[in-house]
Parts: sequence; structure tokens; C-alpha cells
Amino acid sequence: MKVKLGEYLRDLRLANSQTLKQMAEELGVSSAFLSAVENGKKNMPEKWYDSLSSKYNLNKSQVAELRDAAEESSTAIKLNLTNTNSISRELAISFARSFEKLSESDSAEIMKILER
Repeated sequence: MKVKLGEYLRDLRLANSQTLKQMAEELGVSSAFLSAVENGKKNMPEKWYDSLSSKYNLNKSQVAELRDAAEESSTAIKLNLTNTNSISRELAISFARSFEKLSESDSAEIMKILER
């Protein structure tokens, strides 16, 4: 499965003449874990933004591109419900339970509502 983050990380590795194993060592993870992130099976750990930025001298634009790629390739989203009211919390939980069952047209309708 090709994912935007995987393409970004592979391009970064190749631009630095590194193998998957070498980049994994730089990040302190196994090559299997890095491969899973590249293939969209695992989410990229938050601490990688700083690690990749410093180890590969990424500028602000490149970090923003990395963040976009990671968000687009994300398989899970974590919501902070700490400061939400009970109705908003109930909505978030209900949406999460029903998410996989939504049709494309229902999803489009919800997007229109959220874009208001």
C-alpha cells in the first residue's frame, strides 16, 4: 500500500543514501517498525518530527510537508476530550462508533456541515 508518508520517508532515505535499516537505527526503532510506518500499517510517532528534522536538517517547509504526509497517512486519530461538554463528547464517541459504516454520500453531507 503506497502512502504519502511512506513516499516521503523513502525519498528522504534515498536522498541521504540510506537503507531502511540505517534510517531505522537513526530513529532508534527496528527496520520492521519503520517499514510498517512507511506502508501505512503504523502511525508515525510524534517524536519523529524532531528526530527527522534535526538528523536530516529539514527546513520549516519540509517539516510541514512531513506533518501533512503523516496526517494524511494516519490510520488512527486521537481526540482530546478534556475540555469538551457532554454533548460534544457524546457526538465524538457516536461518530467513532459509526464511522466505518458511513456511506460516501453521508460522509459528504457531514463534511458540508463541518465546513460551515
